[in-house]
Amino acid sequence: MDKIEEIKQIIDEQKAKGNIVVATFEGLKTMPLADFVEQDADGILYDLNRSEIVIYTLAKSNPDDLRWINDFAVAQVISELKRVRTK
Repeated sequence: MDKIEEIKQIIDEQKAKGNIVVATFEGLKTMPLADFVEQDADGILYDLNRSEIVIYTLAKSNPDDLRWINDFAVAQVISELKRVRTK
């Protein structure tokens, strides 16, 4: 089994348990999804490495990969959903 398949298996197993898996500098981190979404938007985006500063930094380091545009849109959507939910 290759590395991607191993990680996919971990993600699928954790998803079945109601957990989320994120990649951190220390490696993969698992936590309950219900707890994860209770964070404020900045905490969620930080844990997902999708804060605006991270997105722009990644865009500059690989200008041909336009994925950063959708990453930025995801950050905006998460922020708005959290804003609307806390009204």
